[in-house]
Amino acid sequence: MSTTGKVLLTDHAWPDDSVERAVLEAAGLTLVTGPADPAPAAAIEALVREHRPDAVLTCWAPVTAAAVTACPDLRIVARLGVGLDNIAVETAAEQGVWVTNVPDYCVEEVSDHAVGMVLAWARGLAAFDRDVRAGKWRPAAAKLRRMATLTCGIVGYGRIGRATARKLAAFGCRVLAHDPYPPDRAPGVELTTFEELLGASDVVVLHVPLTENTRHLVGAKELALMKPGALLVNVSRGGLVDTDALIEALASGLVDGAGLDVLESEPEVPSALLERPGVLVTPHIAFSSTASVEELRRRAAQEVVRVLAGEPPAYPCNKPRGVRP
Repeated sequence: MSTTGKVLLTDHAWPDDSVERAVLEAAGLTLVTGPADPAPAAAIEALVREHRPDAVLTCWAPVTAAAVTACPDLRIVARLGVGLDNIAVETAAEQGVWVTNVPDYCVEEVSDHAVGMVLAWARGLAAFDRDVRAGKWRPAAAKLRRMATLTCGIVGYGRIGRATARKLAAFGCRVLAHDPYPPDRAPGVELTTFEELLGASDVVVLHVPLTENTRHLVGAKELALMKPGALLVNVSRGGLVDTDALIEALASGLVDGAGLDVLESEPEVPSALLERPGVLVTPHIAFSSTASVEELRRRAAQEVVRVLAGEPPAYPCNKPRGVRP
């Protein structure tokens, strides 16, 4: 497949642009790469005005309504990831621009990460590793949990939620799930309301996209509904959890622990979280493995090639005005 056009890569969470460049240049496209770290909205808008790309590939950088409208030749904004909260999706649709993502590249990685955080909490892996490194040998202090006795609630029963459910069930856990669009069948899983899930679960795992409706999905009210001494795991988006409310719930003992791969304030981590022994924080890497990152980069670039060659995308996330589906 061969075509022409210019593609702007706004940012990248890996050392270089080699995978994207190989796919795009093989199709006859020119790649312009911005700074590796995500630049502010104004800087991305300036890059778009300067290069007037036919396509934008973006990882974390904001592709605002102003960026979309500043480029008359733009035909696609391809997200190097799953979530779309950094892209002006509706504006793109109004301008006849496709928005795409790669929805299934990291299903196993994110679900593995969530289950790993549950295991680390239940078996005290992180907390006791820190103790030993600090010169403390305190086996009598262990108050650990048997995985098979835990009730685990999964909020968001999509691809990743189903994978997490399957893996937790393999440990003998009772698995609950809540989703606004529940499936007709969920073998081995009890579908329930959000409030019932919070009250019954020893572990609550969030697999939910960040939208205006899900921002602070878990706040003071929801934390108060959780089973005393429970664990909250968030491997989706930081904005799903009210950080201040979580810190207060941890301090009061209402919640025993938290496994957080994402934060509202990332990359800044509140000291009040770091001080809590039951809190495990990783730097937004749940999606990552050598295999998943290579797959993500290749498939996102291939979406650009398809659209610029006049074909429909494989994973459209909007319905562009005036564009035949």
